[in-house]
Amino acid sequence: MTFYNLKQRYSTFDFEQYINNISDKMIKDSIKKEVLDDMDFLNLISPKAVNYIEEMAQRAHGISIKHFGKSILLYAPLYVSNFCINNCAYCGFSTKNKIKREVLTFEEIEENCKIISGYGIRHILLVTGESSVKTPLVYLKKCVNILKNYFACVDIEIYPLDENGYKELAEAGADGLTIYQETYNEELYKLLHTKGTKSDYKYRLETCERAGKANYRNLNVGALLGLNDFVSEIFFVGIHATYLQSSFPAAEIGMSFPRLRPAAGYYKSKTVISDQNLIQAICAVRLFINRVNITVSTRESRELRNNLIPLGITKMSAGSSTEVGGYTKRSQSEGQFKINDTATVDEVKEMIYQKGYQPVLKDWLVL
Repeated sequence: MTFYNLKQRYSTFDFEQYINNISDKMIKDSIKKEVLDDMDFLNLISPKAVNYIEEMAQRAHGISIKHFGKSILLYAPLYVSNFCINNCAYCGFSTKNKIKREVLTFEEIEENCKIISGYGIRHILLVTGESSVKTPLVYLKKCVNILKNYFACVDIEIYPLDENGYKELAEAGADGLTIYQETYNEELYKLLHTKGTKSDYKYRLETCERAGKANYRNLNVGALLGLNDFVSEIFFVGIHATYLQSSFPAAEIGMSFPRLRPAAGYYKSKTVISDQNLIQAICAVRLFINRVNITVSTRESRELRNNLIPLGITKMSAGSSTEVGGYTKRSQSEGQFKINDTATVDEVKEMIYQKGYQPVLKDWLVL
């Protein structure tokens, strides 16, 4: 059974009715449980549970220390192309946007690698727009080969591949996959993705399963918060992560909580996801899935990222650029979105030290 089949079980579930009937006792009981089920998780991300964020935060902190200690893994994204065949209403790389398009040469990739590794970063995320013509598999394999010379761990955030494609990249040195479903609402998904291969909702939803079968060590999922209502999106990304944990027990499963940021195209969010919402989601996820990596990127402000550290964050980007080859300072392309936290790697490390935590530059699972 795929996750798509599992999600279909909730196709007739009345979220609004259930949420309206959640009591304070139900929330308190869910917070106290050692093992939470899906409905406990829904209790904790409901609007009424906002009143219990402090209690949730205390438990989330304790669980995080138990399973991860006081360490935060740092990584950086490297964008090698912004060519894209998809028309995504909210994305700066969307084919409808009249932006300068670039694909890095292998020499330019190496130059960026030297700069990023010079910051001390040893965990890289390879990012492309979604165009198999401009960045074919043979190009991506060479990219991974180069990155592996500079970084201990190479994760990819690219267009979805079939299982054989993921195996080829794994053989080249890729360790993990990050992919966002953007929204788990299938009807809304179709409205937001009107052109390109990304318009296939089911194929994208099952992407992590194909990478899992190719024995990827890291599988990271998320929803783009602001496209749809907060509760259902967090609920589905949470049960997606638990599905992946049970299906691929040898893999480290991660979750991200990206909120919409300003980008080319000027898409206006129909839903405001507050800082309080984000805090609630992170705490609820930590209680629901004790052993899951939680990533917060430079989409968020320096102050908020600082305050999120004790609540269960295990991974943060640092010194990031969302421009193609942006680390050489010669890039003329627009970034996928506007960075919020512009702190340097050293400044992020110092922030982590100030919170009593240890910044980790190399994934300890990589031998």
